[in-house]
Amino acid sequence: MALSGLMRVMEKAARKAGGRLRRDFGEVEHLQVSRKGPADFVSKADQHAERTLWDELRVARPGWGFLMEEGGEIAGEEGKPRFIIDPLDGTSNFLHGIPHFAISIAVQEPRLDGKGWGEITAALVYQPVTDESFWAEKARGAWLQDRRLRVSSRRHLDESLIATGIPFAGRGDSLEWTKIYAALAPQVAGIRRFGAASLDLAWVAAGRFDGFWESGLSPWDTAAGCLLVREAGGFVSDWRGVSQPVCDVQVLAANDVLHSKLHKSLVGGLKA
Repeated sequence: MALSGLMRVMEKAARKAGGRLRRDFGEVEHLQVSRKGPADFVSKADQHAERTLWDELRVARPGWGFLMEEGGEIAGEEGKPRFIIDPLDGTSNFLHGIPHFAISIAVQEPRLDGKGWGEITAALVYQPVTDESFWAEKARGAWLQDRRLRVSSRRHLDESLIATGIPFAGRGDSLEWTKIYAALAPQVAGIRRFGAASLDLAWVAAGRFDGFWESGLSPWDTAAGCLLVREAGGFVSDWRGVSQPVCDVQVLAANDVLHSKLHKSLVGGLKA
């Protein structure tokens, strides 16, 4: 599948920012690090990557808006889309020398009625260390470079590997997570926590994970991953089973059969 002009722009920006991240990752012990909040670090590498993405994308698509993890919201011209950007998803992994982090870029369209934001129409999750580019556009499928992606075809929980995010200091609802874990763990083949939600969702799209759940995320964590899963034939919803353009406060992703089973177990666990 040939890349569209928009996707070429997004990939060029991600690869340019990713090259700098790879260099900084090789010298991680020398990075200047400041505290952004409890157990939530931001590095100069993070800031440099976001600036590179912003510089590249605003030149290629003038007038578009931005929603960025570090830079916040920058309004664009009325009626134009916006980029949703996480320049370094997996910051804690990066700062501890763990080679599992990604750049996430999504395009969100304005609602037709002019009241807020609507669907995600383009998505890219780029993993600099492995040089893997997961991308999707609405109605064009999900891809890893030039290979078409499909979600896992597994139908039974006891064969399924599920990814999640675990609450930590200052972030997440530990009681909620514990209830869900207690309900799911006895039923599944394994549960993994790798520390980068965008990659977790990209790996669901690629069939590496059979499902994913997490709560308390932000739009830049999940916007690209939600479209990847959907374009790979999967389902993404909140705990109620409601599908939103960006599922971030609550996210449950899997193929159609596993999504139903995971949702039933999740809801049952929360009621227990």
